[in-house]
Amino acid sequence: MSEVRRSATRALLAAAPALLVVSLILRVVWTLFTPNGSNWVDLHVYVDGSAGLFGGSLYDFTYSDETPDFPLPFTYPPFAAVVFYPLHFLPFALVGALWMIATIAALYAVVRLALRMVGGDLADSPSWRRAALLWTTVGLWTESMRTTLDYGQVNVFLVLLAMLAVRSARWWLSGALVGIAAGVKLTPAITGLYFLAQRRWRAAAFSAVAFAATVAVSFLLAGSAATTYFTTLLGDADRIGPVGSVWNQSLRGALSRVAGHDVGQGPVWIVAAVIVLTAAFLAWRALGRNDRLGTLVIVSFVGLMISPISWSHHWVWVVPMLIWLLHGPLSHAPGARVLAGYWLVVTVVGVPWILSFAQPSIWDISRPLPLALAGAVYAVGTLALFVWIAVMGRRVSARADRSHLPAGRPSR
Repeated sequence: MSEVRRSATRALLAAAPALLVVSLILRVVWTLFTPNGSNWVDLHVYVDGSAGLFGGSLYDFTYSDETPDFPLPFTYPPFAAVVFYPLHFLPFALVGALWMIATIAALYAVVRLALRMVGGDLADSPSWRRAALLWTTVGLWTESMRTTLDYGQVNVFLVLLAMLAVRSARWWLSGALVGIAAGVKLTPAITGLYFLAQRRWRAAAFSAVAFAATVAVSFLLAGSAATTYFTTLLGDADRIGPVGSVWNQSLRGALSRVAGHDVGQGPVWIVAAVIVLTAAFLAWRALGRNDRLGTLVIVSFVGLMISPISWSHHWVWVVPMLIWLLHGPLSHAPGARVLAGYWLVVTVVGVPWILSFAQPSIWDISRPLPLALAGAVYAVGTLALFVWIAVMGRRVSARADRSHLPAGRPSR
């Protein structure tokens, strides 16, 4: 590292507490004085929708005060309504304020866990603690966290549960955390692949048991709602939202915008998914068994790509990914900073947000090719990440073998 870069890093770390305070103040101003800064539409769905849990109207509920072009239904498993149900007894303004504070605290916890997973005990040193403040400051202004705070979303809490599960050595606790997270929202179930990749068989099995327990609780407390969800609504992507909207950064969304119509899960999607999965597998094989954060990032990005709908606020995993890129075992490999820079620009600028002004309706799929290609930035970045890891992981391991130095990547 050059002396200029060292000086700049030291200056940023020294200013980290002040930068975070300024960022929090700006976030409060954004919340109070911008049109959508505190519309908390998803939080309304959680809180107002869950109020109908025991009345049989959970999946008839829609919220349209802020979204008249798309009344938002309750799309989550019934266990989520069980979790959110107590919140509807509180004044909504209080729930919103507490939710925002808890969301920011959860982001800081995610950052601290990510740094500990790449730095070990170094994460407790003063410089790494300041780095955690700096990463929290940056993370607050990535598109996933901006929209999470604007909408009152739950994703950062699910990311935190997954990371706590990975950090824990107790199979029953790891499995329970993932199973409960999947009971709230199905997407964290992909973390079960992490357990399989790490040969944590008991944790993988118990995550399925814990998820089954959330289903059982749902049937016990709200049988009709559970029956409706698991027999009719499960897997209905159309109910979740418009697949072709630029806000949907999944593989299916990107392909549909380029094609000009919903490609569904037909041949085009299958071929693209096989390419993504192959690249992900090769990337995983290039990592060491001990690289837990790298493995978790690959698994989570696979889930985001393969899911029919991955709204931009689902991509909270970008923050741990950036930390892994710049602090992890491949941080000194060629291209690490270029790849991190790509993701920082895409998410801090907010490419989907900018492109959303050019789509006349969230329901319109067809658009000019340049806009369609620009709307694939997350998919392109994900594929580039997988390919880079696969190439650089192998190259670093081979170089270490030639120099007879430990690569830190034991064979699988």
